[in-house]
Amino acid sequence: MLKGIPTILSPELLKVLMEMGHGDEITIGDGNYPAASTARKLIRLDGHGVCEILDAILTLFPLDTYVAEPVLLMEKTPGDTADTSIWNEYKAIVEKHQPGTKVGFLERFAFYDRAAKSYAVIATGETAVYANIILKKGVVK
Repeated sequence: MLKGIPTILSPELLKVLMEMGHGDEITIGDGNYPAASTARKLIRLDGHGVCEILDAILTLFPLDTYVAEPVLLMEKTPGDTADTSIWNEYKAIVEKHQPGTKVGFLERFAFYDRAAKSYAVIATGETAVYANIILKKGVVK
């Protein structure tokens, strides 16, 4: 154990976050996300929700300030009536850690393509749908 590091961040995840450089991306997928079949590096955090993982990661992880939208969400498929209220929680967590950061959206299949190029994908037990998020790493200033 170390002081000041959220306990939800496993040694494997901490290593990956440290390995990542400016501009690298990490995807946090909900429980329905095809993480195992698309990840270059897969990190399992089953039993945890995206909000708690996102909050913990952003205590250590700088978001990229050199791009317009360093946080990307999977937008709903047209006509889908799924509840996406979790997006408001994501935006509040991002705002808490890096005020003023813009959150963008990618069409579902564009999101899958982008996430497949991520440095790593975190598989979660999140039950909300469209609860997938990509974070672009910035620099520590």
